[in-house]
Amino acid sequence: MSEQLNITTENRICKILLSRSDKKNALTLAMYEGLTHALINADADPDVRVIMLGSDNDSFCSGNDIADFIAAASRPDAVGAPLLFLQTIASLAKPVMAVVPGAAVGIGSTILLHCDLVIASDQARFQLPFARLGLVPEGGSSLLLPQLVGHRRAFELLVMGEAFSASTARELGLVNRVVMHSSLQDLAMLEAEKLAAMAPEAVRQSKAMLRSHTQKQLDAVLVAEVKQFAQRLQSAEAAEALQAFVEKREPDFSRF
Repeated sequence: MSEQLNITTENRICKILLSRSDKKNALTLAMYEGLTHALINADADPDVRVIMLGSDNDSFCSGNDIADFIAAASRPDAVGAPLLFLQTIASLAKPVMAVVPGAAVGIGSTILLHCDLVIASDQARFQLPFARLGLVPEGGSSLLLPQLVGHRRAFELLVMGEAFSASTARELGLVNRVVMHSSLQDLAMLEAEKLAAMAPEAVRQSKAMLRSHTQKQLDAVLVAEVKQFAQRLQSAEAAEALQAFVEKREPDFSRF
C-alpha cells in the first residue's frame, strides 16, 4: 500500500498523494483503507494544521478500480472500506485542501465536496458517470451536489454523467481556483502555507460551524447511498456496464 500512497509532513502540512499512475490513481479497497488511516493520523497529529490531498502524477483520481470492485462485489463487506473513508473525510476537524492536476472521475470528483479548498489545473477534467455504469451517486453527492448547484444541474451531472472542464467546475463551485498546470503545485503550496499560518483553533472552529448544520443529515445520506450502491453493484445493469467498460465498448441496456 505504501507504494500507492505518498505521505509526507512538512511545515505543518500533511500531503497525502495518490501514487498509482499506471491506473490513473483508481482506488482499490486497500487504497481506501490506507487513505482512511492517513487522514485519521493527520487529523490527530499536533504538528499538522492542513491536510492536502493530491497526486504525484498528472491524474487526480479516475474513480474506483473496476476490476477490484467486480472481484469484491459478492462480498458483503465490500462497501465497508469506502464508507469508512467517506465518513472519515466528512468528519475531519482540520481543513482539507485538494489539488487536482488532471482526471477526477466518480469518487475523484465527489471527494471534492468534502474538501474545504480545491485548486485545479486548467487541464483537469471532471465526470460523475454513475448512472452510465448502472450505479447510483455516492460520496454524499446526492445531498451535497443539489445543495451546491440545484436539482436540475445536479441531475445533469449525476445522471447524464458527461465530462466537464475545470472552468465549468469553477462555475459550479466544485473548485475554488483554476490555475495553469505548470503553476499548480507551487500555488497550492502557497495557499496551504497561508492556511497553516492562521490561528489553528479559530480555523477548526470555523470549519465545524460551517459543517454543523448538515452533518447529521450527511452521515445518514452516506450510509444510505452506500447501501444502494452495494445493491446496484450486484444488478444486471451494473454487470453489463462494468463488463462493457472492461471490454472497451458501449453498454447495451436495450434488454432492461
